[in-house]
Amino acid sequence: MLIRESAATVAARSLEGMLARLLTEQFVHNHGYQPGLSEVRSWERSIPALTGALLDAGLDQVEMLIEYGLPLTSKRADVVLAGVHPETQEPSYVVVELKQWSEAHPDEADEPTLCRVDTYSRPVLNPIEQVRGYCDYIASFNGALALHPEQISGVAYLHNATEFGVGGLYTAQPNERGQMFTAERRGDFLKFLQSKLAPMSGAQAADALLAGVTQPSKQLMSVAAQEVREREQFVLLDEQRVAYEMVLRAVQKAHESDHKEVVVVTGGPGTGKSVIALSLLGELYRRGLPALHATGSQSFTKTMRKVAGSRKREVQDLFKYFNSFMAAKRNSLDVLLCDEAHRIRETSANRYTRAEHRTGRPQIEELIDVARVPVFLLDQHQVVRPGEIGKVEEIQAAANRKGLKCRKVSLDSQFRCGGSDAYLRWVVRLLELEGDGPVAWEPDGRMELEVAESPEAMEAFLQSRRSQGYVARVSAGYCWRWSDAKPGVPLPADVVIGDWARPWNLKGERAVMGAPPSALWATDPAGFGQVGCVYTAQGFEYDWSGVILGPDLVWRTDHWVVDRTASKDPVFKRATPDAEVDRLIRNTYKVLLTRGMVGTIVYSTDPETRAKLRELTVGRGFPATAKT
Repeated sequence: MLIRESAATVAARSLEGMLARLLTEQFVHNHGYQPGLSEVRSWERSIPALTGALLDAGLDQVEMLIEYGLPLTSKRADVVLAGVHPETQEPSYVVVELKQWSEAHPDEADEPTLCRVDTYSRPVLNPIEQVRGYCDYIASFNGALALHPEQISGVAYLHNATEFGVGGLYTAQPNERGQMFTAERRGDFLKFLQSKLAPMSGAQAADALLAGVTQPSKQLMSVAAQEVREREQFVLLDEQRVAYEMVLRAVQKAHESDHKEVVVVTGGPGTGKSVIALSLLGELYRRGLPALHATGSQSFTKTMRKVAGSRKREVQDLFKYFNSFMAAKRNSLDVLLCDEAHRIRETSANRYTRAEHRTGRPQIEELIDVARVPVFLLDQHQVVRPGEIGKVEEIQAAANRKGLKCRKVSLDSQFRCGGSDAYLRWVVRLLELEGDGPVAWEPDGRMELEVAESPEAMEAFLQSRRSQGYVARVSAGYCWRWSDAKPGVPLPADVVIGDWARPWNLKGERAVMGAPPSALWATDPAGFGQVGCVYTAQGFEYDWSGVILGPDLVWRTDHWVVDRTASKDPVFKRATPDAEVDRLIRNTYKVLLTRGMVGTIVYSTDPETRAKLRELTVGRGFPATAKT
């Protein structure tokens, strides 16, 4: 949230010409960068339109929470109005989505969920659906509304629009959480506000909403079975919903005519790619349509088979690997959901592939050919192995060669790392993947970041968080040899740092000495105590992430140095170029540093690197408990 003030105060600031400057200052303080010009223009034009309506409705004492941050995500609602309901005298909240649009039309005549606006190159979510999603999401995660979900309602105010210009959007079936008003219906908008808010102070209601305890997020694995078999478990917001609807519409077209198109969904860690994939899989499965989920990750696929397909072989069979379609018939599926598509390889063949299947055909082509609507969900910064070629350009080129339309949706908000955009930017700048180099971490109230002075201190810190009910894991760069575990024998403690030694997670598919199989390391409580590598951590999330930076990435004076000789990862061959190894090792640590939902604690085996990390985190460090 950028500011919280009464409607009268906000109107006064606007009249003085101070509102946009104040919001800009708060934005920079909260997010660490300047807001875009379009956002500033919206503050200058849309918020005065709303405050004018509130004052005309006699609601000048209603509290305005401007740019209200949705819990556990970087998404923001334009304004949440907090006040008292005129009839019940209970707290009442109205989420307001402000649009400067003068005209908007359904993307397709009979489908109002997505709409076309001249200023956007692709379809966007109907504002009625957008604000309805915000209401549903806030009601799900803010404890103040847990027992009183009826206290929240939503409205989109298109203050520049005419009824003729946006009339087609009303077919999205408005309800209490999704209304829409235009400039021509300003009188109706005032009546709507007066029906939800009384002409009295909303300060206490605002206090209650802001003090509401954030409910735990629905972690993917914990609700996977219900999502696929029974009903929708997740609230999809904005671009997530656009991607979801785009795929369902493409399926409908495929059934109505001989239609085939490719959909690419891109986004960083925690933007909801796997949630979209699982939501689509569940919807298609419940409709009885042929659809499969595929990844290049053994850990993710095996976990989904175990969790989502628990005691139901039919559901287990919905989860495949990218190399499962070498001999599949063309268009035998309606949809193939290629999750973690950055892990696509050049071909599906390996040493176990039968001779008749060694066609040399690109894996991307196999995945496109097998479904009428192949969907690729990826993050190009998560490529961590040589030979992984899952890039937007590669997919688009393959689609073009086949004469297929390729539609792309970019996810720009994320739900991991406490919804902290600031933390994700800090990580990519820390690793010099983007920007001008590392910057100091400034706590934003969403994500916690700590530096440990020893592995013992890190483990003790995470153990204390586990005692409070949090899920925690320790992962590391691949800088130590990895021995095979043997039944009946203690796990080999390969990760040795001074007097501290712990085993890697298991390689195999069977539990050994109480440690879970490799695929379940991230989700089984017994995974704490073994050190995970990037191949078992990728695609998963947990509350607290402990990350050990090994000697393969160290800070020297004013820059990072990648030492490929310190890596024990067998995928790096002598022929792998230094530049590629450099990129993959940095990507590895980006993956590991973005697994945490609540916080991250990081330790480096190198003293100079630890000193740099302390400097960047304003000296936040846990003292060593043993000499390292």
